[in-house]
Order: sequence, then C-alpha cells, then structure tokens
Amino acid sequence: MESGKAVSMFRADYINAGKRWKQLQKRNRQKFNIHNMAGIPINTVSMAEPIGGQKQNYTPALIILAVLYFMMGFITCLNDTLVPFFKKGFTLSYSESSLVQFYFFLTYGIASIPAGKVVEKVGYKKGMVLGFSVAAVGALLFFPASVMHQYSLFLAALFIVAVGIVLLQVAANPYITILGPAKTASSRLTLIQGVGSIGTTTAPLFGAYYILGSLRDSAASSDAVRYPYLGIAAVLIIIALIVSRLSLPEIVAGQDINPENEASQKSVFSFRNLNYGLIGLFVYVGAEVSVGTFLTNYIADILKISESAANNYVAFYWGGMLVGRLIGSVLLKSIRASVVLSVCAVMAIILIFVSINSEGYLAVWTMIAVGFCNSIMFAIIFSLSVSGLGKYTTQASGLLSTAIAGGAIISFCQGLLIDNSTWKIAFILPMVCYIYILFYGLNGYKSKFSSL
Repeated sequence: MESGKAVSMFRADYINAGKRWKQLQKRNRQKFNIHNMAGIPINTVSMAEPIGGQKQNYTPALIILAVLYFMMGFITCLNDTLVPFFKKGFTLSYSESSLVQFYFFLTYGIASIPAGKVVEKVGYKKGMVLGFSVAAVGALLFFPASVMHQYSLFLAALFIVAVGIVLLQVAANPYITILGPAKTASSRLTLIQGVGSIGTTTAPLFGAYYILGSLRDSAASSDAVRYPYLGIAAVLIIIALIVSRLSLPEIVAGQDINPENEASQKSVFSFRNLNYGLIGLFVYVGAEVSVGTFLTNYIADILKISESAANNYVAFYWGGMLVGRLIGSVLLKSIRASVVLSVCAVMAIILIFVSINSEGYLAVWTMIAVGFCNSIMFAIIFSLSVSGLGKYTTQASGLLSTAIAGGAIISFCQGLLIDNSTWKIAFILPMVCYIYILFYGLNGYKSKFSSL
C-alpha cells in the first residue's frame, strides 16, 4: 500500500512539474514573440545573448537604424514644404496641393501588407537595402518632373518614394526591439525615434531655405526641388550600398511562435480595443498630417509673411514631438498610458480651439504646440489596440499599419474645407479627430482581454 502511495505521489509530482515546465515555456514564448508594424511574425531568440560564446556587436546596426529613421522623418516632413511650394508654383487650390500628402500616405494603405510579404521573402537586411533603393529612384524622378514641370509626375515620384519608406519601416522595426537586452528595448526605441524627430525638425528649415526661398521667382519653381532631391537620392544610394556591405544580425521571418490565444476569439475583429483603435490611429495620423501640411499657409496668412518665413515655424511643430517623446518616455513609467493619451487629446483640442478663435502670435504658437501633444499618441494608441490579442497580434499589426492612410484622407478633406470655407471651419476637422482620440483614451481602449 505504501509503495502504491509513493508511486501515486511521484506521479503527481511528475505531472505538476510538467505543467510548470509548460507554463515556463509559454511565458518565454510570449516574452520573445516579436511582431513588426507590417504584421510580420519573427521567430527569433534574444539577441542580447552571445551566440557561440561570442559577444555580438550591435553598434553598426544601431547606427544604420538611426540614419534610417532620420531619413524617413526628413523625407516625410519635407512634404510639408512641397505643399505650399506646389500650390504657388502650379497655381493650385488647397485640396489640389494636398494631393502631395494624399498620395504619400495612401501608400501605407496600399503597400504595407505587400511590403511585408516582400520583406518576409528577401529578409530584413535586403528589405532595408531595397527600401533605400526604391526611395532613391523616386527622388531621382524629381529631375524629369522638374524639367517637364508636370505636377502629376511629381506626385508619381512621391508615390515611389513613399513605397520605399514603407519598405524601410517594415524591414527596420524588428531590429530596434531585438538588438540588445530586452530590458533596454524601450530606451533604444526612444533613442532611435528621437533621431527620427531630428529629421522631422530639420526638414522644414531645409525646405524653407532651399525650396521655398525660390517661390519669388515663378520661372524657377520646379528647378528649386531638382537639386535638393538629387542630393537626397545620392544620400539614399550611398546608404543602400553601405547597408548591403554591413554584416548585420540575421533575423528569420517564420511562423508565429506564440499561436495560443487565451481569449479564444473567432476573428481579429472580435476585440473591442482593436476595432476602436483602428479608427483612433486613422484619425490621429490624419490630424497630425493635416495640421503639419497646412501650417505654413496658416501662419503666412495670419502673420502676413512669406511662405518661406512661415515654414521656419513648422520646425517648432515637429520639434515639439521630439521634446514630447522624451518627456513621455519618463511619464509613461509611472502613469497609465490611457490617462496620458486622454490628457494630450484634451490639450490638443483646447490649443486648436484657442488658435482658431484668436489672432497673431497667440494663434500661431497655440497651433504649433499641438505637435507636443501628438508626440506620444501613435505609440499609445498602437499598444492599447493590440493589448490582449494573443495570436491575433500579427494580423492586427498589419491592419494598424494600413490605418496610417488616414494621413491621406483627412488632409485632403481639410484641403477641400479650406478651399470652400475658412481656416476656422477647416481646423474643426482635426479637432474632431482629437475628440475621438479622447474617447478612445477614456473608454474605447477598454476590453475584457486587455492587460493595459
């Protein structure tokens, strides 16, 4: 009897040990289950650990990522300069000039998931090389477009540049997470995004001096963008060549290593926080882009100054995002993300309301200050949207990436409002977007599956 009891006890201990081992494996899979913005699952181990007893050198990869994010931020925000430039150079309406942003951000809706498939096939290093190369081709096309002075050709060139930017984001996002210890991943992400913010801050200054400075001479309107974009193309080609020759850590795109979903939902759209989050990300990007797009013309009209002088102020709009990200990275360690999002949304609503109901420098600086409120919104909305999705996180990431197309739709709609009404009416549109973001921060993010 005693021997039977001992066997039973041994068997129970064995079963319990097996259960604990499975739970440990599950936690480890969850810890290292990484997905990128385009929805590509990454089957990898922590790159913080030495491979074969040799310490890994991540410095070249981190430098390349910093340069990559700088160029992405620079090229994206240089569009804010192109809008007033093309408006005057081609005698366009506000809605016609906003097609610059429309075609650029529409690319995210069209190309994000296909780009993910391409990167999954060729690998992340080749994906970055391909992204730089495609963006370089688009920048080179500014030369024939300027020679022929055709707005449609400029839009086609920008579309190709945008395809390259999408490829870069799809290929680069996973690297930031895994290059180094997992506990410092957030600090690396903040640092790299900070470098990107430097690009968004310097782009308006560059555009004001080298592009908008030529608006006084209408005959040279297309010539002014020719050499700046040839220079950008040259830089992109050089970076592509350097990346192709660097030995970067290999990341294998494979099957999702965390297939279990404790929520046991039937589809990705079964999650309340994701459904509302898709709209939230769409309207956020739309609001951020629309304010930045028309800020030059808005300031020029209010202060009665040239577009070149007004464009210098736009640097403060994007610079506010740099400052906000640094402050936000500290605040989010002790304050709930939904609370920070709600406060920033309220601030943005108040600032826009004050701006459109005032004059002079008060109207200018309150609108510029909206950039500070934008700084943490994307990251928070994205994290709240995918919280608790389990195996559906990959699919949700791809959907959220396509929601960036809000920058195309909302900026174009605001251009139509400016053409047919006033600045005051037009800026009600981004204000409504921030009101929705406030709703998401207060209630929309809530889900019985979310852990945030």
